[in-house]
Amino acid sequence: MEAKGRPVQNDCSFSGVSPLMLPFPYPPTKVQEQNQFYANLLTMDYCGSVSELTAITQYIHGESCMCCEHCTQAKTLIGIAMAEMMHLQKLAELIILLGGSINFAVPTRSGRPQMWTPEYVNMTGGMSGIISSNIEAERAAISQYEQHMRMIEDSCVNAVLARIVQDEEYHIMLLQMMQG
Repeated sequence: MEAKGRPVQNDCSFSGVSPLMLPFPYPPTKVQEQNQFYANLLTMDYCGSVSELTAITQYIHGESCMCCEHCTQAKTLIGIAMAEMMHLQKLAELIILLGGSINFAVPTRSGRPQMWTPEYVNMTGGMSGIISSNIEAERAAISQYEQHMRMIEDSCVNAVLARIVQDEEYHIMLLQMMQG
């Protein structure tokens, strides 16, 4: 029998980590009227390839890869993931109010829903790659939100989306600071 080496331990604690978002309140979660088209657009933001669900999963993957060697940066990724979870919840509320449903599938033109898949997550390794891929993902999310705000003629919905965009811009700033 071989002698066992010393135990290996991760001392990175996430106790006290809070969502990393701007300290401004969100507008009320309400809609002017039900609109299935708008609900479908927000479902893309909720669980499409560029979505809050994808972002959460990608940040948690990055944190898992970094926590043993880069605890401070891993805590930042978890804080951002927590903010993305709050965005996911806001989108779910809007989708329901608009008359949609939450089923982790994006309606397609063919009528066949496209289920969310972990294939959407960039599994890049290494701190530099993880940070860069998350900056790219935040920029893509902002672009998609801005496109959807141009298509949605509901000031209540757009106010919430605009507030989410502010957080996404803040996340880019935090990630860029991590790059050095």
